[in-house]
Amino acid sequence: MRPVGAVTRGTTAPNRLRRIDRWTIASYGDLLRSTASPLVVDLGFGASPVTTVEFADRLRLVRPGLDVLGLEIDPVRVLAAQPFARPGLSFARGGFEVPSPRRPVLVRALNVLRQYDEADVGAAWGLMQTRLAPGGVLVEGTCDELGRLASWVAVSPEGPQTFTAAARLGSLGRPSELAERLPKCLIHRNVPGEPVHALFRDLDRAWDVHASLAVFGARQRWLATIASIRETGWPVLGGQVRWRLGEVTLPWSAVAPA
Repeated sequence: MRPVGAVTRGTTAPNRLRRIDRWTIASYGDLLRSTASPLVVDLGFGASPVTTVEFADRLRLVRPGLDVLGLEIDPVRVLAAQPFARPGLSFARGGFEVPSPRRPVLVRALNVLRQYDEADVGAAWGLMQTRLAPGGVLVEGTCDELGRLASWVAVSPEGPQTFTAAARLGSLGRPSELAERLPKCLIHRNVPGEPVHALFRDLDRAWDVHASLAVFGARQRWLATIASIRETGWPVLGGQVRWRLGEVTLPWSAVAPA
C-alpha cells in the first residue's frame, strides 16, 4: 500500500520536541501505564530519527516495555534510521494511514501538517484517528527549529480536545510570538474575529499589565499573565505546575475556528 501523504523537508534537531514530550507524558502517562503492551507512533520523524529516539527514552521512563514505531514516507530516511533500532524501537515506511497490525494508543505528528494546505488537515486527522486504539490520542502541532516556541492539539477518536502553546520563557518577547508556530489548523485563523486571535491579544495585554514583574524573571510574569486571562474568562486548564514550564492549555472549544 502506498503511504498516504507527501515527503516533508525533514529538518529536525536534538531536543527540538522536548516541550511537547514533557506535556504528553504529564497528560497521558496514566494512559500509557494502564494500557497493556502499548504502541506509540512517531509519524514523520524526518531526516534524522533523533527525536524519535529521545521520545522512546522519555516514554520508557514512565512506561517500561512500551513499543515505539517511527514512520516516514521517504524510504531513504527509513533506511538511515535502522542503525538506531533496538528492542522496543523500530522504524518503517508509512504515512497518515499508520500501517501497523497494532493500533497505537498515542500518535505524535509534529512539524508534518505544517507543510500541507489547511484544507488537508481534516482528512489527515481523520485517517490517523481511525487508527487510534480506543481511548487513544493524536498529538499534532508544530514548533520552531530549536523547540523554543511550540503549539499543538490533542485529538481523540471523537475529535480535538485541547490546545496547548508552550515557550522557553527566557527568550520570549511577547506571548503572541507563539502565534508564528500555530498548528496548520489555526495558523491562518490568527485574524480579528477568530478565537485564537483573541487569545493572543489578551495574553499580550496581560503580559503588558504585568511588565513590572519582569524584574523577578519571565516565569513570574508568565504566571501572572496566565492567572489574569483565566480570571477574565479564558478556561485555562491545569495550574501553576504546568504554567511554570511556559505552557498554557485550553479546551479546543475555546480556540476552535469561528
